[in-house]
Amino acid sequence: PLIVVLNDIRSLNNIGSFFRTADAFNVEKIILCGITAQPPHRDIQKTALGATESVTWEYHESITDVVAQLQAANVCVCSIEQAEKTVELQQINALPEQRFALVFGNEVDGVDQAVIDQSNYIIEIPQFGTKHSLNVSVCAGIVLWEFAKRYIA
Repeated sequence: PLIVVLNDIRSLNNIGSFFRTADAFNVEKIILCGITAQPPHRDIQKTALGATESVTWEYHESITDVVAQLQAANVCVCSIEQAEKTVELQQINALPEQRFALVFGNEVDGVDQAVIDQSNYIIEIPQFGTKHSLNVSVCAGIVLWEFAKRYIA
């Protein structure tokens, strides 16, 4: 019941890592948006290790259209971002929804503000160091694990 949405991810290695992590957590599908590259590509394959074949994916130019379509299908859209009015990751068990789409943003600019404004929730990973920054594919592993725990019996 998890969908991953990639918002203008630049790094082909990060895209491949998303596929590999999505496979590990049995993600329903990955939606690639904007400038996010699409398989097949050698650099995506290098980090995906074949997961582009096991994880369903699709491409859409407009992420705001994707978010609207997901919400119309009763999917709760959560942007993973540092912003005002966030839900901290450790609090997601309190969310009543059952189907989630998790939006991960560009390595430099993050999730588009228009998408943040559309989102049902903004989820933030608490950080305690000085950088307050994680690689986007590292974020994926942390966030997908927390959401996957909701479905482990």
